[in-house]
Amino acid sequence: MAKALLGYRTATDQRLMLETVELRRRVRDLEGLVARLQKDNDRLRADLRQPEAVAGGVPTIVG
Repeated sequence: MAKALLGYRTATDQRLMLETVELRRRVRDLEGLVARLQKDNDRLRADLRQPEAVAGGVPTIVG
């Protein structure tokens, strides 16, 4: 599959070339989404390690 996405074979059919371009664009978009989600996840995990960030401003029930 990687070879198909990277275009190792020369495509003479216009439809195949357009599909390859679309697939490359989709892969690039998904890689960007994964990177953004990983960054958000890392930030949220870091926030969980700081107790004041988790409980800051949140009312607690005592009793």
